[in-house]
Amino acid sequence: MHLKKITTILFLSMYLFASTEAIELCKLPVVVQHFFEHKKENPTISWTAFLTMHYLNGSPKDKDYDRDMQLPFKTHTACMGCTLQDFVPLVNHFTIQKSVKILEQKFIVPVDQHFTSSYLAAIWQPPKSA
Repeated sequence: MHLKKITTILFLSMYLFASTEAIELCKLPVVVQHFFEHKKENPTISWTAFLTMHYLNGSPKDKDYDRDMQLPFKTHTACMGCTLQDFVPLVNHFTIQKSVKILEQKFIVPVDQHFTSSYLAAIWQPPKSA
């Protein structure tokens, strides 16, 4: 059971990292490193001010613009879903090699073959006392 759980987590992780933007979560250490770089320049900067500066103010071209673009969710380069093309099946054409002649036959059904059963009609009658 333990191996099934590990295998399931592995395949789910591979799918998520390959087909969604979850691969950007691998860049989280870059956020911490860049925060400490800003902390060296400005010791009073807070974590929320750092996030506001980099994620809520757009992407201004400042002196560390290239480093800013290495942060997660700043660029869209690893998403397979963004470049995935729709699958369009080929249209199959069928040709008939020999001509087919369809014969029309009429079936004669005798009148007495289909009759209603008096027993089926008796089902819906009210009960009778004997």
